[in-house]
Amino acid sequence: MSKQPKDKVVLAYSGGLDTSVMIKWLIEERDLDVIALVGDVGQKRQDLDFIRQKALDIGAMECVVIDMRAEFVNEYLTKALAANALYENKYPLVSALSRPVIVKYLVETAKQFDAQYVAHGCTGKGNDQVRFEVGTITLNPELKILAPVREWDLLTRDQEMEWAAARGIPVPTTAADPYSIDDNIWGRAIECGILEDPWAEPPADIYQLTQDPDKGPDAPQYLVVGFEKGIPCSLDGQEMSFQEIIENLNEIGGMHGYGRIDVIENRLVGLKSREIYETPGALALIEAHKALEDLTLERDLLHSKLSIEQEWAVQVYNGHWFSPLKQALDAFLLSTQKAVTGEVRLKFWKGTCLVVGRRSDVSLYDFGLATYGEEDSFDRQASKGFIDIFGLSVKTWAIQQRKLAPGSGED
Repeated sequence: MSKQPKDKVVLAYSGGLDTSVMIKWLIEERDLDVIALVGDVGQKRQDLDFIRQKALDIGAMECVVIDMRAEFVNEYLTKALAANALYENKYPLVSALSRPVIVKYLVETAKQFDAQYVAHGCTGKGNDQVRFEVGTITLNPELKILAPVREWDLLTRDQEMEWAAARGIPVPTTAADPYSIDDNIWGRAIECGILEDPWAEPPADIYQLTQDPDKGPDAPQYLVVGFEKGIPCSLDGQEMSFQEIIENLNEIGGMHGYGRIDVIENRLVGLKSREIYETPGALALIEAHKALEDLTLERDLLHSKLSIEQEWAVQVYNGHWFSPLKQALDAFLLSTQKAVTGEVRLKFWKGTCLVVGRRSDVSLYDFGLATYGEEDSFDRQASKGFIDIFGLSVKTWAIQQRKLAPGSGED
């Protein structure tokens, strides 16, 4: 009698403790064949061949490794930059931007292997569980989703380590590294350990992209970033891809100690968490992009765009990358980038990055209108009539209010 084939699950696999244990758990507890999916989104370089072999050694029937960096930059980070995306106006989205591209390949890999399930290693009180699951049901509502961390009895990392050791699963010891870290080419997010005390100063050893600002170069460094329709295209006049520019600015900004962020953020699930971010390249590019928009976007468009930017960041943070509202916001933001072409000069020094110059062939800055010198072309005589009309509504209101004031003679 032939053996019935097992159902399959595609697991978003990082090679760390949780997802390594998860491969064996899904096999033992759910009787599933596991396909591990490893996505390279520019995180700290790992030996992907080693990670693939590790997944196979643990028991995965296959491990698919996909280089997602170019797509991540060109299809996801370009949209984030158009939105100047800062969640709660504080920090560039990091994890929230990489999740949808990983979800896309989870769904595609499930189709390729005819898998009935996808699985992730997110906890029950984080944002990522929402991003993985909402993204999945948006792309394929028929897929079933497993979240082992929400189900198993392994409540502590020590218990996971013991469970893994009993089954011969190779995992690194974690006592000396209590932090939870997620990173990609856009930045690093660090939490847990002593960072859970919002009064505690972050230890120096948590930082990898940025050095102590006090130990940075004593002389400032200037860089000119070129943009074409809102997308970075050059550094100091040398043409580069957006990805290369991010990598260069991560290195340069990090050398000057720029890009550290310490925030209390409001998670979608309702709790507050303390997070540390390192985003030198992302922050520098957002500042440069905003400065060029100030120069090239019409006033009312620029003002309206600010509210759209915040809504875009919330939608993406909440896992709605593939939603119709998010797509509509993308269309608006894309239309604003047609004239965002030019150059911005940045100054890096001792933990700071300042915009110190901007220029564009389609600049809306008119020197003749702005100057107070002899070249002034502004029609000052027009101001009186403008003010009269602009203030007419409140003037009419104020006259009526005076009639209602005590001693006005009105009943």
